[in-house]
Amino acid sequence: MRRILWLVLLVAVAPAAARDKTENWVEVRSQHFVVATDSNEKQGRRIADQFERMRSVFHLRFPKLQIDPRSPIIVLAVKDDKDFRTLEPAAYLAKGQIKLGGLFLRAADKNYVLMRVDAEGDHPYAVVYHEYTHLLLGKSTEWLPLWLNEGLAEFYQNSEIREKEVLLGEPSGANLALLREHALLPLTTLFTVDQKSPYYHEENKGSIFYAESWGLTHYIQIKDYQEKAHRLADYAELLTHNVAPVEAATRAFGNLQHLQSELDRYVRQASFYSFKMTASTEDDDSAFKVQPLSPVQADALRADFLAYNERTTDARSLLDHVLQEDSNNVSAHETMGFLEFRQGHLDEAKKWYAQAVQLDSQSYLAQYYLAAMLVNDAQPSSDDQVESCLRRAIKLNPSFAPAFDALAVFLATHHRNLDEAHIMGLTAVSLDPANVRYRISTAHVLLVMEQGRSAVQVLQTAARLAKTPEEVQAVDNLLMNAQEYAAAQEAHAEQRKRSPDDQKASGVQVSGAETASDSSTPTLARRDTFVAKGPHRFLAGVLKNVHCNAPEMDLTVDSGGKSLVLHSENYYMIQFTALNFAPSGDLNPCKDIEGRPAKVEYDESADKAVPARVFSIELHK
Repeated sequence: MRRILWLVLLVAVAPAAARDKTENWVEVRSQHFVVATDSNEKQGRRIADQFERMRSVFHLRFPKLQIDPRSPIIVLAVKDDKDFRTLEPAAYLAKGQIKLGGLFLRAADKNYVLMRVDAEGDHPYAVVYHEYTHLLLGKSTEWLPLWLNEGLAEFYQNSEIREKEVLLGEPSGANLALLREHALLPLTTLFTVDQKSPYYHEENKGSIFYAESWGLTHYIQIKDYQEKAHRLADYAELLTHNVAPVEAATRAFGNLQHLQSELDRYVRQASFYSFKMTASTEDDDSAFKVQPLSPVQADALRADFLAYNERTTDARSLLDHVLQEDSNNVSAHETMGFLEFRQGHLDEAKKWYAQAVQLDSQSYLAQYYLAAMLVNDAQPSSDDQVESCLRRAIKLNPSFAPAFDALAVFLATHHRNLDEAHIMGLTAVSLDPANVRYRISTAHVLLVMEQGRSAVQVLQTAARLAKTPEEVQAVDNLLMNAQEYAAAQEAHAEQRKRSPDDQKASGVQVSGAETASDSSTPTLARRDTFVAKGPHRFLAGVLKNVHCNAPEMDLTVDSGGKSLVLHSENYYMIQFTALNFAPSGDLNPCKDIEGRPAKVEYDESADKAVPARVFSIELHK
């Protein structure tokens, strides 16, 4: 998966201006793919058929797996290297760079494949097939160990789709060379590597990890095929039932020391088997829907790809041309909105998305992004439109996870329909289990619902899936707060169970049916709905007047002779960080932050009588 994460973070360096000659583009829609090509209809049909047959291979290999992604797969098949270079990642335009035959670009709301029709080499679409494998295995990442996830992607990346058959399992010369030059990792290590492991991140160890993951997957796949066994399927089945990876491997593959020796001999042998599979589409290509694309439609599609590929200047140039030719082009308005949104120009983004909604109310993307813009609107009346847009986006595309996540967060923030907010969060997670942010959002909803222990469980799963340092930190911070909150809830519940005599003996005063400690019950106050005014703001100063009434917190920030009063309904949800120093011991925000310099992130209230709401506090030395 490392390839595409690297590809989509590139910066534009070369122009992709509007076409200087008329080109004939055609769109071919199969059951599961959309192919747009500047070659011809015959090539478009062939490519759509290839991808449908690749999908069929996965259906046969993994009959219990939900293999269809929730977001559409759009294939841009360009006829030659010249056209490919107008769209490929900018880093590959420099002299001396390798020539790509294709690439896979994944985003939350769509998936793009860029490929050359005339690509050469034994496996010109290796990157495409590798990332396509990850995409199809996306729903399994919660239980699928990293070695098998990467091993399967490496195994299928060398697939060769022929006219009437698919060749699978061709050996990887680069992986074999690496495995023969270096000692293999112990299998007990390989089976437990996760996203935080140096074997996954360090280049030299990471290469060994990828190569050995491929080698073991290749060995077991071919062995199972030859012996009509199902060890890999048995292993996967054990993992889905939460059996630990090493134990599952022992039960499915047998003695691991013996397997280690077999693998070492296997990667050093002189020849390797691969196998052929017939793979036909579920419907014949006469069912494909074909239509010509006008030059403006083709340019709008290319501009959208460039925008997602972060060639911003080229995308804008092409979009300007499209809008000159067709001022009502919905796709161009959406892409303009996306560009402005990504660059933080929220007012401009809102304008473009609002126009897209007016031009075509059936655009779920326009509805979703307009809602994202309106969340930062200073007018309280925009709340109803935010909710309306998100519900409309969900109705238009019930498979679009970001809209469910956004609605969950919106409802929780406004203390509205919390049971529904929880369902929305769970739906987003079910649609995209690998997305850590959706799990964090669901935990936030549970904290608002005062279900601390459930929030902890959600975040513990998220911690196992977190990949980037940012994801790890976000999960760890909220998990710490959720654990403290859950512990406070449980301690209070335990205290309430104690008899009045026990409470008196421990010094607690009893009055009637309740104890004096009830005043500090860690439950959320039901305040009037907070309405934010404008986007998040930041202020640096000294923290003063810190008072807690668990779980609420009030404090003041003194900055340059001015004071800002802040409030949090649940200080367990405030993200605390430290800049250039490490606090000693666990931080108790109610006691330890008084008088400290800090930078706070907060929202102003639309009602001047209501204190601002604090989100995060960065403590300074």
